[in-house]
Amino acid sequence: MRQIRNFSIIAHIDHGKSTLADRLIQHAGLVDDREFRDQILDNMDIERERGITIKSQTVVLPYTSRSGETFQLNLIDTPGHADFSYEVSRALASCEGVLLLIDASQGVQAQTIANLYAAMEHDLAIIPVINKIDLPSADIDRAKEQIDHDLGLDSENVVLCSAKEGKGIEEVLEAIVNRVPPPGGDSGKPLSALIFDAHYDPFRGAIASCRVFDGKFGPGDLIRFMSTGATYKVEEVGFFRLHRDPQKNLTAGSVGYVIAGIKTVADIRIGDTMTLDSNPAASAQPGFKDVKPVVFSSIYPISSDDYPSLADALDKYKLNDAALVYQKDSSIALGQGFRCGFLGLLHLDIVQERLEREFDQSIIMTAPSVQYQFTLDDDSSITVENPQYYPDPINIKEAREPFIKAVLILPERYMGAVMKLCLERRGSNPRVVYPTPGRVEITFDMPLAEVVFDFYDRLKTVTQGYGSFDYELTEYRESNLVKLDILVNGERVDALSLIVHRDRARDWGVQVCDRLKEEIPRHNFKIAIQGAIGGKIISRSTISPFRKDVTAKCYGGDISRKRKLLEKQKKGKKRMKMVGAVMIPQSAFVSVLKTKDE
Repeated sequence: MRQIRNFSIIAHIDHGKSTLADRLIQHAGLVDDREFRDQILDNMDIERERGITIKSQTVVLPYTSRSGETFQLNLIDTPGHADFSYEVSRALASCEGVLLLIDASQGVQAQTIANLYAAMEHDLAIIPVINKIDLPSADIDRAKEQIDHDLGLDSENVVLCSAKEGKGIEEVLEAIVNRVPPPGGDSGKPLSALIFDAHYDPFRGAIASCRVFDGKFGPGDLIRFMSTGATYKVEEVGFFRLHRDPQKNLTAGSVGYVIAGIKTVADIRIGDTMTLDSNPAASAQPGFKDVKPVVFSSIYPISSDDYPSLADALDKYKLNDAALVYQKDSSIALGQGFRCGFLGLLHLDIVQERLEREFDQSIIMTAPSVQYQFTLDDDSSITVENPQYYPDPINIKEAREPFIKAVLILPERYMGAVMKLCLERRGSNPRVVYPTPGRVEITFDMPLAEVVFDFYDRLKTVTQGYGSFDYELTEYRESNLVKLDILVNGERVDALSLIVHRDRARDWGVQVCDRLKEEIPRHNFKIAIQGAIGGKIISRSTISPFRKDVTAKCYGGDISRKRKLLEKQKKGKKRMKMVGAVMIPQSAFVSVLKTKDE
């Protein structure tokens, strides 16, 4: 165990985690130059295109140090986005040390600080690494100053590297060997192994990635998952060396994979503890929790005939992504579909894109919403995430919505624009700190519902890409909530209903009515699009009808002849409006989800 080092790379989005992992893998000689490709640990096309990591990956790197000792380095590559923070925390629980990566030109950002706190909570050895030193805009002295001031780490111990150019990789590896402690644990004790990730293989079932803390196990052993009590017989264990490398057994301190005929990823709980059925561990590893969805949206097929294939696609998708939660749902406007729960907006975006690309589905998603809590007159509590199930306003005693603590880090010159944006989104209780000259850190209490829609995009726009944002859920607070209905030609369109705060209801109503006016084609009769709260109309747009010039054949003469023809036309229009159905094109549902700028 003295020769093992378990470490992870953590950083803000786009600070170069995957590129550094690539260089470490190349240095270890796991892949020759001919087979090498960028972002080698990212297997999904969508990860490579967007340049983000969605799933944690592990790889075992052999390394011979300058003193001639041979080490086995276990790298656990983690996603950087706030939506996947639970997976990151489980990966960190499997390590003894981390490389905290900081971009030499951007410096310390919001998630750098959030990641540092996460690493400190797990008592890990932290090695600050300044990356991208080859950039013309790199300011190494400023980055070191921020490491001292913002992070409270010693800037003397910083390792400088350029992952893209391959500079300083040897120094990074030496720092891991010398500054990350070897794993503790005892292979003589009962087995205790933490599951930090799982992925699906169509031939072998679900494969769990785990870190063994105590004990050892191998093929033929009967293992038990401590949170569910399910037992499985181990078929194969081994290490990841870009491909699976089977071993006789996994012992304390090592990181590897387990294949045990587990049918779906949903059967494996991330953060669960594995132990032997015959000789179980006294207690599970701490920190396990069920991942709860935060953002909800309904998915409908564009053609109702595609419902069975959408159901099939979601079943298959769920094999790979246990965090997606869904149940059947139906809408008068859009037919049969599914109500889905997601970890955040990025997760929602990825699910939508993968369903469209990998499973060839044409889908519409409704506006994302969050979970609201209502206390009714009879003191019963209900949780509502679908506007269709909004309770009768007469019976509501109290309404509560989830609030978050949002931390924003940005250059000082954008402070006014960001303050304005946060206050527009009902942000309250701002706390401002100046960590270093020219940079400001603002903390706001904000309703989650205001953030899920397009807050991140707007923040990037007003700060020209320099603002960074991290959040955590804090509590439910009492709020004045109403249900906003959209009526087209007097008919309610259930798929466009929203639960909003009363102060923002009119803005939303006007925005949705204007969007629909652009998307719904003109008919032969006048169409009113209205936003309503209960029976009260709060916004309206009108689509004017096509009009035939019925008075064209009247040349001069008495005005009453023209009036008679116009009255006749008006009667016809009125009758047409009563029987005519308004065709709402699919693009109208999509346009409501777009932000103003798009």
